[in-house]
Amino acid sequence: MSEPLKGLRVLDLSRVMSGPYCTSMLADLGAEIIKIEAPKTGDESRFFGPYRDGESTYFMLLNRNKRSVTVNMKTGEGRALIHQMAAKADIVVENFRPGVAKRLGVDYGTLSAINPRLVYGSISGFGQESPLRDLPAFDLVIQAMSGLMSLTGPKGGPATAVGESIADVATGMFAAFGIVSAIYERERSGKGQHVDVAMLDSVLSMQLTGLARQLYFDDTPQPVGNRHPVTYPVDSFDTKTDQIVMVCFSDRAFAGLCDLMGQPDLATDPDYIDNTARNRNEAKLRALIAAWTATLTAQEAVQALVAKGIPAAPVWDLKQVSESDHAKARDLVRPAQHATFGEVPVVGAPLKFSRSKLVSDPVIPTLGQHTDEVLTEMGLTPDDIAALKDKNAI
Repeated sequence: MSEPLKGLRVLDLSRVMSGPYCTSMLADLGAEIIKIEAPKTGDESRFFGPYRDGESTYFMLLNRNKRSVTVNMKTGEGRALIHQMAAKADIVVENFRPGVAKRLGVDYGTLSAINPRLVYGSISGFGQESPLRDLPAFDLVIQAMSGLMSLTGPKGGPATAVGESIADVATGMFAAFGIVSAIYERERSGKGQHVDVAMLDSVLSMQLTGLARQLYFDDTPQPVGNRHPVTYPVDSFDTKTDQIVMVCFSDRAFAGLCDLMGQPDLATDPDYIDNTARNRNEAKLRALIAAWTATLTAQEAVQALVAKGIPAAPVWDLKQVSESDHAKARDLVRPAQHATFGEVPVVGAPLKFSRSKLVSDPVIPTLGQHTDEVLTEMGLTPDDIAALKDKNAI
């Protein structure tokens, strides 16, 4: 078995999260990633906590199986190196603010003139062409402007951010998808192209339930807590131990819940006879269900619901899910190698193939660890490399 993207070379000019998340996915699939970092400081995320003996564990998770090369792109010699690398690359990924890549001389127009087969991925907050393109884009900014925060949080409460940098992660995934699609198209046309992915676009496109109401009924959704905005009871409930969620997605499922609660007549009660009635009388119904779940442990409640064909689950924290039998069976937390710490855990791309495989032993680079190695592969001599160092180009 071999990795699906083995043989593809990626010149990674990105930093922090959205771009590195994209290239980490490509790395897991076997692409060779040459990560360009600024000399001395490196990717800004090397300074993001939490830390382990001075090393960012955040950086470790995002930059597995990449080779770190330090290049000062503000020098002419540094730009020339990037041009040489781009000439032999299949893919370039960058997430500068629009216009910065052009000022540095590493934009799509410049690099595609050197290598017409180049697939060039640009990740930004609002896209290369937008009246908002010059605004600074951080995950919280995108969550706020995309409508996602307006849908998240308790009913009647303030807009609330999702508990992860979902805009960065989603955009990284869409970028990887677009880049691989462009590589497939290149096999037919022989030509590369520019893939322009925006964080705001990515997060908006994922909000299907809210968009179904907004676009077709001009009904602007509001936050409703953990319940489903349309179907009830699809919600979270407390038990004697932990919280659970249940998904009573149909009248039949609701009837099963009523049986479990010892109140089968509720299924035909006019107040709860269908989804419209259940939504109208949500407060009363929630109180009835909560009184039942409060008599059970989370495990007892979930087992009873699942036995009735009602989807249900405990609310796990990250420790519980990462140490679960599921995570072990699916090999979700895998070992990677770090020059300082030896073996460290990472969570890779959640993909399984019948014939292909993911990279089995990813390596996390220290800053500039592979600079001399990569430049030597390019044909530079030790004297050439020493001269570049003297000029602060690497």
